[in-house]
Amino acid sequence: MLKFFSCSLNHNQAVMPFLKQEASEEEMLVAGWGHKPTADRARRYAAEHGLPYIALEDGFLRSLDLGCRGAQPLSLVVDSTGIYYDAGGPSDLETMLNGSGWETPELADSARRAMRDIVRFRLSKYNHAPDAPKGVWGETPSPRVLLIDQTTGDASVTLGGADEDTFREMLEDALAAYPPQQIRIKTHPDVIAGKKTGYLADAACGRGVKVIAADYAPLSLLAGADVVYTATSQMGFEALLLGKDVHCFGIPFYAGWGLTNDRRPCPRRTKRRSLPEVFAAAYLLYARYVNPIHGERCDIHDAIGLLAEQRARNERNRGYHACVGFRWWKRPYARAYLQSTGGETAFFRDKRRAALSAWAKGGDVVAWSSGVDETLQKLCDDAGVTLARMEDGFIRSIGLGSDFNWPYSLVVDRKGIYYDPSRPSELEDILNAMPEHPDHAALLKRAAALRDLILQHGLTKYNTGTAPVPDLPKGKTIILVPGQVEDDASVRSGGFGMGNMDLLRAVREARPDAFILYKPHPDVESGNRQGSLPDTAALGCADGILRDVSMGSLLQAVDEVHTLTSQTGFEALLRGITVFTYGGPFYAGWGLTHDRQTFPRRRARLCLDELTAGTLLLYPTYYDWQTGNFCRAEDACRRLLQPGGQMRGRIWARFITAARGFLRGMGR
Repeated sequence: MLKFFSCSLNHNQAVMPFLKQEASEEEMLVAGWGHKPTADRARRYAAEHGLPYIALEDGFLRSLDLGCRGAQPLSLVVDSTGIYYDAGGPSDLETMLNGSGWETPELADSARRAMRDIVRFRLSKYNHAPDAPKGVWGETPSPRVLLIDQTTGDASVTLGGADEDTFREMLEDALAAYPPQQIRIKTHPDVIAGKKTGYLADAACGRGVKVIAADYAPLSLLAGADVVYTATSQMGFEALLLGKDVHCFGIPFYAGWGLTNDRRPCPRRTKRRSLPEVFAAAYLLYARYVNPIHGERCDIHDAIGLLAEQRARNERNRGYHACVGFRWWKRPYARAYLQSTGGETAFFRDKRRAALSAWAKGGDVVAWSSGVDETLQKLCDDAGVTLARMEDGFIRSIGLGSDFNWPYSLVVDRKGIYYDPSRPSELEDILNAMPEHPDHAALLKRAAALRDLILQHGLTKYNTGTAPVPDLPKGKTIILVPGQVEDDASVRSGGFGMGNMDLLRAVREARPDAFILYKPHPDVESGNRQGSLPDTAALGCADGILRDVSMGSLLQAVDEVHTLTSQTGFEALLRGITVFTYGGPFYAGWGLTHDRQTFPRRRARLCLDELTAGTLLLYPTYYDWQTGNFCRAEDACRRLLQPGGQMRGRIWARFITAARGFLRGMGR
């Protein structure tokens, strides 16, 4: 059992997934947060009742944004002895590093891989800040020296054996060893924001030392330094990951193990430890990780993968976005998928105003792909701004978008759009480069696991349909012909003049002895879109029409799929089904389908996992509405598989959907 003293109910809810083990134990435990006033009350309660006490604190890889802005934590530390930043007494982390028996080759390998990925993706505790520009160090000669300032009175400073005099000592020591023009001071983000004060900025006034008064991603700034001075900041440890010479003037968790130049000894720390060992103890064994999408414990590699994806999407969205032509109900989607800690989104009805606004603010124009026309393209070209097209992704929702079900994936393509074969797209570039991708092996492993997840649960784009698959004749080739929305942009741009009826005739001509099933598009069946075929016309070529059957179950029963541009062809490929294309879908031309058309730009010959990796892992953006943050394809799938995982439109949207359905029923 667990009694948790915290600041708020929301905070309690955020940390409870980390404490399921403690919460399930019969013995009562008392937990408190760091050294907040509530923790003092928790300690008193534990002492008065003779109960064990555990201290909680944010982990070293916490989240994309700050906790004060509502970002859910990916990591947490749980300490039954002390807490890692309190050098006045031992902690579980310190005890572990002084002890032995936990070091294994497997743990060391895992630590080295995690260290490599943290450096590669430039991850830190918080990951909202942009990379430092190349000119931040200017013409500073080597060795370049970085002094890390911290906030006045912070617990990690005072409990780490440091104070105002410590920072003055640090500055004087640096100035005694290096000329001032080689020294930079990194101001804490809270000081930049005006929320707190620091130690070094005032002390450096008139000393010729420049202050970096901007919030940059820590590892990007550290990369330009040669020597780092710190009191107790986590940036000192991150500097070690980058191979920098680190001087500690307080006693952070990583000092005293032989890795740093220490000005204050810690007699309790008796062992010499390698960097991978300190990292493994702190980041792999001491810290706990929880995937916020499914609320279950995960390992550091899963946390790094999710955080890297969030940071990459956040950085891609930096800047100004002038959105034009979005219907009112799609605006929340655009705002969510274009969000960034350094971004701004505005909506326009007028195309010219949108282009001029993007030009004035150095941003781009974003439009729903079907709303892009020659006029908008020319306005953007004339203004010299990028036109980005937005469209539904390939694993979208449970239910149709036209019924106001929120999308868990969208694509934002700044070159073209995946369904238009007449021009290049970012997806085409991704797939052409897949065989030489630097993460090729890891991506293929993820792609194979994602395919297994999709096949196991029968996931598709919309995941509609409940009717069972009817009995089908044995001894015949079963062919599925998926109907499409005939005025859809993918058919207009990639159908090469063919429609649903043209496709059925072509399939019957090519396969006169096959058993052909025609499945109208769910948007057409719902009455939301155009493209309906009279049953009599369809049955002139097809042997049967299937309506409310789930695509996932239907694909298990067919031998071939023949299509113009439908995503069903891609979903069939994922299941190992033979696919014939008559138009120009994004998955044609890579050596995996039988194609009527040719695609000269598509040069690569891909395996199925390469196609899957490029199409599902790299190209779309995934967004989790429940946590309000970006996620990966695997996370979106798991969210959709949860009971009630699909987020639906607000009350007014649900009312419109219900009313629309009622009126259709009255018209039948």
